[in-house]
Parts: sequence; structure tokens; C-alpha cells
Amino acid sequence: MDTMDRATFRHTASSITVFAHIFGLTACILMLVWLLHYRGGLAYDSPNPDLVFNCHPFFMLLGFVFMSGEAMMAYKTVRAEKITKKIVHMALHLVAICMGIIGINAAFKFHDQVNLEDMFSLHSWIGIVTFCLYGLQWLLGLFTFLFPGADAATKARLLPWHISGGRALLMMIICTALTGLSEKATSLRLAGSPESRLLNFTAFFVLLFGISIDVSIGFARFMHIDHTV
Repeated sequence: MDTMDRATFRHTASSITVFAHIFGLTACILMLVWLLHYRGGLAYDSPNPDLVFNCHPFFMLLGFVFMSGEAMMAYKTVRAEKITKKIVHMALHLVAICMGIIGINAAFKFHDQVNLEDMFSLHSWIGIVTFCLYGLQWLLGLFTFLFPGADAATKARLLPWHISGGRALLMMIICTALTGLSEKATSLRLAGSPESRLLNFTAFFVLLFGISIDVSIGFARFMHIDHTV
């Protein structure tokens, strides 16, 4: 691949990344509008279980969805020293994990307050599996590629699995978010209301966020492939 082709792919990846940022930020803003305007806000230590629950979608979307996507784009599309990109990549993923822990705990706390069974829905099943795999992926990535770091042969052998696993986890995260929003809209019986349409738009931008991240990463990797025949 010549220099012009690489520059074209880099420009395309950067352009798609801009759209990904816009989609992700829009989803977060719509989520805040929903929680503050329609759901009364959020408070983790409130005696009101609804306000406690509202911490769940907030921390899961802003942290686990948005920050994980930003972490992937920071490594694959930002031009910087490799070690710098690795540190930023791992740090953003760690922030996503921490916010995810708070969000998941808020859901369990809500269930305890209203005497609701835990882990009863498809959303919760996909979510907890995704979170556990995400944490395992982070630990393997930390010890293999950053600190203390494996030998070159091991890194080369595990890298395709790390990349493919990360992209699969992104799709699982998006799926978890969409099923959660759909489940909440159904339980609140919001069909046909302005609140329902707001949730639909939020979910739609979450989906666009995930798709644009995956496409931008694909173009970024394409820059490093030799296509000569």
C-alpha cells in the first residue's frame, strides 16, 4: 500500500471517529435529559428507589458504553507514541470498569429496596456476562501488553484474540444497552409517549456510536495491511 492510500484510510478513520464522538455525546445528553426531565434526577443514597435506579443507566451509558468506546478509539485512531496510547487505552477502560461497578451496584440496590429478584431478565444476563468478560479482557491486556508485558512471540499470538475480543465486547455492550433501554420503556408502559420517543432516539444514537467505532477501527487497521498482490 502506498503513502497516499494510507493517508486516505487515516483520513477516513479520523472522519468516522468524529461522528462516533458526536453520536456518543448525543446519547449521553439524551440520557441526562431523560433522567432529569422525566425521571426526577438521580441519587445513589436516596430512600427513593427510583432515584437510586436512575444511577444505573447513567453510569452504564456514560461509563461502560461511552468510555469503553473512547478507549478503543484512543488506541486505534489517535496518532501518538505507542506507550502513550497503551496507557490512555488502559486508563479509559479502567474508568469504564469503575463506573460500571457503580452502575451495576445501583441496580442491585434498587432491587433490594423494592424486593425485586436479581438477574431475571435477558438484559441482566447479557450485561453481567459482558462485564465479567470485559474485566478479564482488561486484566489480560494489562499483563500481556503493558505491565509487566509478555515476550514478542506471545504478544503476536494473543494480539488477534485481544482485538477480536474487544470488538466483540463492544457489540455485547451495545446490545446490553439497547435491551436495557427497551426493557425499561416496556416496564414503564411508555409506548407512544414523548418519553418513549426520547428513549428510542437515545438507543438509536447508542447503536450508531457502536457501529461508527467498529468501522473507524476497521479503517485504522486497514492502514497497516499490505494489499499488494
